[in-house]
Amino acid sequence: MSLYRDEGVVLRTHKLGEADRIITILTKRTGKVRAVAKGVRKTKSRFGARLEPFTHVDVQLHPGRFLDGRSLDMVTQVETLRPYGEALGADYPRYTAGTAMLETADRLTPSEKEPALRQFLLLVGGLRTLVDGSHEPRLVLDAFFLRSLAVAGYAPALAECARCGAEAVRAFAIVAGGVVCGACRPAGAAVPAAETIALMIALLRGDWPAADASHSRNRVECSGLVAAYLQWHLEHGIRSLRHVERTESAPAAHVPPTRS
Repeated sequence: MSLYRDEGVVLRTHKLGEADRIITILTKRTGKVRAVAKGVRKTKSRFGARLEPFTHVDVQLHPGRFLDGRSLDMVTQVETLRPYGEALGADYPRYTAGTAMLETADRLTPSEKEPALRQFLLLVGGLRTLVDGSHEPRLVLDAFFLRSLAVAGYAPALAECARCGAEAVRAFAIVAGGVVCGACRPAGAAVPAAETIALMIALLRGDWPAADASHSRNRVECSGLVAAYLQWHLEHGIRSLRHVERTESAPAAHVPPTRS
């Protein structure tokens, strides 16, 4: 089979044998790819440092090595386009937010080699925004979560009732799919401030002036709702969120347990 070339972001790596690694990359055209990188753990590896998480790379691969019941491609060439990890590693809040982005992108693209262009572009844009430092890391992360959910078909209803379409909304219900009116409100629904819902709308739309002007209490409430909504749809927790929440000065909003 012929070689192919793509650009992508390294999501994670795993050790393989004494000197190799399995690299998981979200690529622009091919989708999520798992590939073996030979010898990258050796000190004299010619491209080991280029295949670390967060790195935006141009990579050439040979398809089709069969390992442990799965077909893995082989990395043959790689060039660094943008080493996001270098900048993020110097700022712990931004690094932990970036780690949550990588994990979420991985989880929202469960099938390998299925094109996921919009998710790839969201990830590159989110990492670039984290690195430039123009917005608070948690705002950038919450915007990434909301937009990734929208791309996956899980965007929360925020302007009208998720069940009946009424405009007079009173609560936020994860199981209903977003904001709900008084008549449709299920037991246990959260009642966030109107400013919190407005912040969620701003993040989903990319209205950064409005998001940056939000109050801390609304950001904390927003983060709790967004994290809970994301993890409900993924049906499992995002492990890296624990580290994100530890970097915040305010207590993290309660995230209800995910579905079993």
